Amino acid sequence: MNYAVMDTIVKPYDHLAILSKLEVDQLLNSSNGRLYQLFRSCSLAVLNCDGDLDDGRVLLERYRDFDIRVRQVERGIKLELTNAPISAFVDGKMIRGIHEHLFSVLRDIVYAHDELNNNPHIDITSSKGITNAVFYILRNAKVLDVINDPKLVVCWGGHAIARYEYDYSKNVGYELGLRGLDVCTGCGPGAMKGPMKGARIGHAKQRIYDGIYLGITEPGIIAAESPNPIVNHLTILPDIEKRLEAFVRAGHGVVVFPGGVGTAEEILYLLGILLHPDNADMPFPMIMTGPEAARPYFQKIDEFIGVTLGVEAQRKYQVIIDDPIQVAQHMHNGTMQVREHRKQLGDAYYFNWSLKIDSEFQQPFAPTHENVRGLALHKHQQPYMLAANLRRVFSALVAGNVKDEGIRAIEAYGDFEIHGDSEIMQPVDDLLTAFVTQGRMKMTDEPYRPCYKII
Repeated sequence: MNYAVMDTIVKPYDHLAILSKLEVDQLLNSSNGRLYQLFRSCSLAVLNCDGDLDDGRVLLERYRDFDIRVRQVERGIKLELTNAPISAFVDGKMIRGIHEHLFSVLRDIVYAHDELNNNPHIDITSSKGITNAVFYILRNAKVLDVINDPKLVVCWGGHAIARYEYDYSKNVGYELGLRGLDVCTGCGPGAMKGPMKGARIGHAKQRIYDGIYLGITEPGIIAAESPNPIVNHLTILPDIEKRLEAFVRAGHGVVVFPGGVGTAEEILYLLGILLHPDNADMPFPMIMTGPEAARPYFQKIDEFIGVTLGVEAQRKYQVIIDDPIQVAQHMHNGTMQVREHRKQLGDAYYFNWSLKIDSEFQQPFAPTHENVRGLALHKHQQPYMLAANLRRVFSALVAGNVKDEGIRAIEAYGDFEIHGDSEIMQPVDDLLTAFVTQGRMKMTDEPYRPCYKII
């Protein structure tokens, strides 16, 4: 099938419009070198806003003739696009929001990459260095400039949820917006778009004109979760681990909506951090919520956490079903506690420096077959360490379901084999089976074919 495309040239509106000759040369060298394919795929994902895909490989194949090049002009740069999706344009002109997102890709994939690699003060192999890198990327994207109050609520959930679940997430976002709270999500559709849409309406009613709708993503997932048009600050972190750290460092609380393996990965990441002894007294509100029909989903999640991580992990969150007002009230009160805690510590509102994040949660996990087989899935370790390893299981399944390299690895080498003690493997198997039964594994009309085997 042929898809409508067009060619165009665009220039930046923001600080990338004024660059030195040296900076332009760095961009040109990077965009024509090893970063080009990454830059191209992320740019295509942004241009495919509101698309109907959650498969990065299919998107790249659909627009295999798409090309994007950085060109030097006398006063800076411009982007030359060939065979770009026509849906990114109105009457031949690129939609303003998509235009902004496109240059966010350039800023984070190319420019920030060069700056980090050439910065002698940032060691991205160390825990401290990784946190500094996350801080730098958020600061370079001017995200930290707008977070001047502890009111940023991170919303997690699936990108391919039922309509009634989407409507519920929108209602929660509306109640958050009425209380002056801002929203940060993974920037895609579904439970990432709903809260932003609702919050924007709530902000409009309260005459809040500077609301934050922050989207945080990473290159491997952006094609499956293209940024929705409400996002007014888009930031692309280098990998899933830095993306997750950006969520919890910049955010002041988390609301979890129904989702699938990606949402389970996020839950395990946050619980693992909150279970670390150094974070025992750290206020960080976490609420799991959905409409009445989603009760079985959260019951299964709660049961899984209790069996694998224990009662202490269950105390780190609340489950509120079918009550958007109560969710917003509890989150608003929770952010007030965060404010007082940050005041007492002298910590910044815009970045949680005092939060302890163990290196096990920071080091990038390559979801290869060998690495998945080698995960330590047993109870002879601290609960926060078990959470770290369980998080990697679900990270691998996200890769096998929607990421281009993960899908190709499954095709080449077969399903992931997940090994571990039966007291861990049985709950994992039960949870994944429930996800399949509930249709939460992948957005497709075909029956889901698992990319894993429980050993």
